[in-house]
Amino acid sequence: MRLHILGICGTFMSGIAILAKQSGHDVTGSDMNVYPPMSTQLMEQGIQLMEGYDPSHIDPEVDCVIVGNVIKRGNPAMEYVLANRIPYISGPQWLAENVINKRWVLGVAGTHGKTTTTSLLTWILEQAGTQPGFLIGGVPQNFGVSARLGKDPYFVIEADEYDSAFFDKRSKFVHYRPRTMILNNLEYDHADIFPDLAAIKQQFQYLVRTIPGNGLIIRHADDSNLTDVLNMGCWTPVSTFGGSQGEWQASLLEKDGSAFRVLLNGKPLGDVHWDLLGNHNVDNALAALAAAHHVNIPVEAAISALSSFKNVKRRLEIKGKVNNIIVYDDFAHHPTAIATTLAGLRAKIGDQARMIAVVEFGSYTMRSGVHKERIQDSLSLADMVVCKSTEADWGLKSILAEFKQPTALFDNVDTLVTSLVPKLHAGDHIVIMSNSGFGGVHKKLLDAIEKGGILHGT
Repeated sequence: MRLHILGICGTFMSGIAILAKQSGHDVTGSDMNVYPPMSTQLMEQGIQLMEGYDPSHIDPEVDCVIVGNVIKRGNPAMEYVLANRIPYISGPQWLAENVINKRWVLGVAGTHGKTTTTSLLTWILEQAGTQPGFLIGGVPQNFGVSARLGKDPYFVIEADEYDSAFFDKRSKFVHYRPRTMILNNLEYDHADIFPDLAAIKQQFQYLVRTIPGNGLIIRHADDSNLTDVLNMGCWTPVSTFGGSQGEWQASLLEKDGSAFRVLLNGKPLGDVHWDLLGNHNVDNALAALAAAHHVNIPVEAAISALSSFKNVKRRLEIKGKVNNIIVYDDFAHHPTAIATTLAGLRAKIGDQARMIAVVEFGSYTMRSGVHKERIQDSLSLADMVVCKSTEADWGLKSILAEFKQPTALFDNVDTLVTSLVPKLHAGDHIVIMSNSGFGGVHKKLLDAIEKGGILHGT
């Protein structure tokens, strides 16, 4: 079939494109926001990528158009599809009907940690020799691609609560019909589509209703919002991890989370030594181990696989080290994610090294000011906080004025880089956090440091 994908560079839709290509379809796509790593992997897969939404991008002989949830009415390509009665479908529905309808689906849902946990679980199954299919909202470095068909029966998927399309406002994960389901956590997010936390809980309850009685729900033990969801109705056995009462627990061997002992119902099962940092990633590992256990992967093999796991790009990824200054890239943009990212790195580098947070609050939720009262606490571990302003004035300047540590707010990336570099010290750790390309700030900052910013210290 000839398929055209609108919004192809989204983390989810690029995975759909790869799966369609691997299924033997002729795939093309259009998008307005084209930047790595998704654009790069699409080109590597031989998928034609076109900038913008010109109707001429769509082959007159196209069999179906797969519509990303970024597409709205008024989009010229979408209006062309509707006017010419071209068959169209949402990405999640296409996936459900064409790829995972007969697979054992292992899903990972939650406000935070979905991408990392999905990647962890996929790697465990891969190392166990099952060659699972997967679709991940990022590029796991162990695989170098965000999706593949794999072999039966297992398919691991990042189960996103965001809506499916402008014509299907159900959360994506309602389409997936998982048999093994991880529920990492639940907080208020996506203020552009959910009016309140109760609306998100309802979508999670719809997900729970699709999980069979011979499946398994794996949930964080201490998350009260998940408890609320399951109290609305649950027809599936439940296993727990983390917190104070979880069946799956970890005993830290290193305070930064780089080493820990795994316990099931108090019984030690083995030790993990890996490259990841932070208590949140320890919890992610416990969830993945529990899911692998459900599909009969030996615990010893699963624990062993974690030692060779390489995290997803943009998860505290080191972009470069210049003049003894390390620049990291992280996808964190919600206060909880920001706090856990910084806590993990602080535990690693200690209290003496300076940690500088460079933040772009680009998501609709943050720009709407929903979590603005939490921003100061989430960044409290940083020694300096530098932000880029957004188009909408939601009070960020006033929020930063209340910080105890030095802060700065800039209108554009170039001015941010020029002003920050002279303030840097040798030995600094700079954590860049954003859910977008952030104007290429990572490379610009590294280049500026290399060209001779005024560096202090040793």
